Amino acid sequence: MKLPIYMDNHATTRLDPRVLQAMMPYLTEVYGNAASRSHGFGWAAEQAVETARAQVARLIGASAREIVFTSGATESDNLAIGGVVEAHGGRGHVITQATEHKAVLDTCAWLEKHGSRVTWLPVDPEGRIRIEDLQGAFDEEKPVLVTILFANNEIGTIQPIDEIGALCHERGVLFHTDAAQAVGKIPVDVNRGNIDLLSISGHKIYGPKGIGALYVRRRNPRVEVAEQMHGGGHERGMRSGTLNVPGIVGLGAACEIAGAEMESEAARLAALRDRLQARILAGLDHVRVNGSQEHRLPGSLNMTFEHVDSETLMMGMKDVALSSGSACTSAKIEPSHVLRALGLGEEAAHSSIRFGLGRFNTEEEADYVAERLIDVVRKLRELSPAYAEFT
Repeated sequence: MKLPIYMDNHATTRLDPRVLQAMMPYLTEVYGNAASRSHGFGWAAEQAVETARAQVARLIGASAREIVFTSGATESDNLAIGGVVEAHGGRGHVITQATEHKAVLDTCAWLEKHGSRVTWLPVDPEGRIRIEDLQGAFDEEKPVLVTILFANNEIGTIQPIDEIGALCHERGVLFHTDAAQAVGKIPVDVNRGNIDLLSISGHKIYGPKGIGALYVRRRNPRVEVAEQMHGGGHERGMRSGTLNVPGIVGLGAACEIAGAEMESEAARLAALRDRLQARILAGLDHVRVNGSQEHRLPGSLNMTFEHVDSETLMMGMKDVALSSGSACTSAKIEPSHVLRALGLGEEAAHSSIRFGLGRFNTEEEADYVAERLIDVVRKLRELSPAYAEFT
């Protein structure tokens, strides 16, 4: 076992060596522009892009023509939400939830500021929306779009996607989901889930950073999305810009590997997570697990350690890479909006740690992290007047 140990796989993942191997020719020898159709360099690049498009589509049960390449899930979210609203006249009713990723929350807030109506659904104590709340929001005013995160990036909670999609389909409302944390880790099927738009990120599934995709349904219904970036009309006119061929090849390879290994890897990660959780709970009191323990990602664990500040705890564990929340908001020392939406107080939210287990983590690492964390928490609590008074 080597130190430091990386357990922040929700923030980003290590590039799989097999993905790098697939990318290498397109970083060196096959360097044509995929839009250059007058010579072999361009043709080779275009063929690589189309192969990757099919690989991405296969992982989510889509057709290759429904995949639009972007720079990542944040751009995909912006394109899906802003693009649908603009295609429907620039204003409309959008329904989302309180625990969304900032890429969705901030996009919806921008739309709200510019004339759209946004309904922000609450979540239950496990972080899942209630279908009756969604139905109630439909009854108030028909939305142009529902956008609900597939699996939460902080607590791992998986939403009832099939039920949400069925309700949207029944009411004739478009359904978008940010599936950056779900794709490649759990089964995702856009047709079974009645999903009309779906965001994907390469670096969450052991692919390169700076590449992602947006699934846009072509039939039943055909989804109209207005471009948000102008110039050149690439990607069926939805996303202009010279294609990142090496990144696209890497995303395709990452999807291919994830699809082939998903079942066995999910079982391994769930066992590893449960081992880590059990050891921590056996060694410490006043600890709670946040989010759903039934409906969650296999490698996800979020825990609150009462009377311990999470930032201080992580400082005491410099040989382990962990997080106190989303990497997209970690620059701000403020309580997690996700944990607050679950009902945690500010102090408890500031006492929470996110463990993100991934493809390259081992049992030996999980055991080390558990024992190291137990030791540091005990030492910090010995120094805490609040804990001494509480006990």
